[in-house]
Amino acid sequence: MKSVSVPLTLQQAVMRSVRQKLAQASDFLQEVFPEPSVTYRQRGTIAGCARLQDWEIRLNAVLLIENEQAFIDEVIPHELAHLLTYHQFGGVSPHGKEWRFIMESVFKVPANRTHQFSVQSVRSKTFNYCCRCQQHELTIRQHNKVLRGKSCYICRQCGGKLELKTQNQ
Repeated sequence: MKSVSVPLTLQQAVMRSVRQKLAQASDFLQEVFPEPSVTYRQRGTIAGCARLQDWEIRLNAVLLIENEQAFIDEVIPHELAHLLTYHQFGGVSPHGKEWRFIMESVFKVPANRTHQFSVQSVRSKTFNYCCRCQQHELTIRQHNKVLRGKSCYICRQCGGKLELKTQNQ
């Protein structure tokens, strides 16, 4: 996969947001938190990922560049909340009441579990499958599982087995 370079000014904006949110958390929770490392290696349609034990936030460079301010306003607090939740409460549900508390009470940000960014530019190839009632798109990973005989997908509507129709981009 081709690497995407995040402009320095955007990296600085990300770090300003991280530091500002950490300061909010420190003030609210009366505890000083270390600054997490931030990398731009997240791939696919995922905007970001918090690596709890490594105290690291991985961000999707393409989605960041395409959605700069919304990404900073939504994804940075989302991922930082995962780190802080793990630090404060241990291994709890990823988007449970503790995480929602950090998002809403500490950061004053809506506790959305997923982003709403367009993923057209980062979406991988899909494969058309059909059942008795409709067409389905399977990811390359799902398609390869079918080819290897490791998985069989069933339509939730009609209960029919999904069969490969044609490939598309």
